[in-house]
Amino acid sequence: MTLSFPRLPAPVALALVSVLAACPLQAADRDAAALPGDSLYQLDARAIDAHGRPLQWSDLAGRPQLVSMFYANCHLMCPLIIENAKAVQKQLPAASGARLGVAMISLDPQRDTPAALARVARDHRVPEGWRFLRPATDDVRALASVLDVRYRFREDGSINHTSVLVLLDAQGRELARSEVEGIAPDPAFVEQVRLAVASSP
Repeated sequence: MTLSFPRLPAPVALALVSVLAACPLQAADRDAAALPGDSLYQLDARAIDAHGRPLQWSDLAGRPQLVSMFYANCHLMCPLIIENAKAVQKQLPAASGARLGVAMISLDPQRDTPAALARVARDHRVPEGWRFLRPATDDVRALASVLDVRYRFREDGSINHTSVLVLLDAQGRELARSEVEGIAPDPAFVEQVRLAVASSP
């Protein structure tokens, strides 16, 4: 069966086309269009921070970022990741440290509530401005994929995962990565972070 719809009068149709053409792009579309094709921020992912505020993954654009994935109930490698990132930031000149963003993304959004993330930030006394993010459950695997973080849940509820810091430039392109094995950061990685911050507007 063929469905037929009444045709709009020409003046009405033209007016409708004009209105649609004048409508601005959605913010996410504008942001994606402004980013380079190899930007990790091209991924459309949502999150909530430790204060309960919603944001888009692409909201991290604008300055270099240190990014990692962790979970709040981790008592071995995740604390080392956080302390390693703190050590990287401490080795930057004072004026440069504030120009580096740090984002810790949860692998376990079902358990990592904003309150749990805030507790981790408080326990580790992280610098002001760090972001602890609880991604939407459907976005965790996609974020892990673009960051090349491998993970799997164990039967006891713990998570086996890649322990890494990823350095992104202000537009979300990966510049360097450092496998975390202890609190002390890799000097070569620290130098790459320093150069990224120095060259960022």
